[in-house]
Amino acid sequence: MTAARVLAELTISTAEEMHEFGLALARILAPGDLALLTGPLGAGKTTLTRGVGEGLGVVGSVSSPTFVIARTHKTSSGTPFVHVDAYRLATPAELDDLDIDFANSICMVEWGLGFTDGISESWLEIEIERDHTGESENRSVRVSGFGPRWQSAGVIEFGGAA
Repeated sequence: MTAARVLAELTISTAEEMHEFGLALARILAPGDLALLTGPLGAGKTTLTRGVGEGLGVVGSVSSPTFVIARTHKTSSGTPFVHVDAYRLATPAELDDLDIDFANSICMVEWGLGFTDGISESWLEIEIERDHTGESENRSVRVSGFGPRWQSAGVIEFGGAA
């Protein structure tokens, strides 16, 4: 397995900050980029993805594709933005059956760990954890880059959180 390179470690306190982090993330994404999002239900994966979509100039709105599994959105740049929710998939073959053009799209895959092996030599893993004490709405976000695309990338700049 490729060694991870940590690109960001943040504490995000509000849904608005999570959305803003998505906007910041969109600035560094390019065709062929794959991001895997992990975290419990309600952690903010879809909120982050909406921010990425807005940052990429998605035509229309980004909503959770839980029941359709994947949605491909047109963007102002012409690069398709694909939002996948792999929660209901049982095997990687089911993801492959969706026939997503990973090489020419920007893809965000919720619950994607273990489903995307071999799809790309480079990917991001975005781990979102909620405050387990229940005392705050804080989320700890860690973005790790794998593969050659991310080994020389700069740290993700985001002014909305510490």
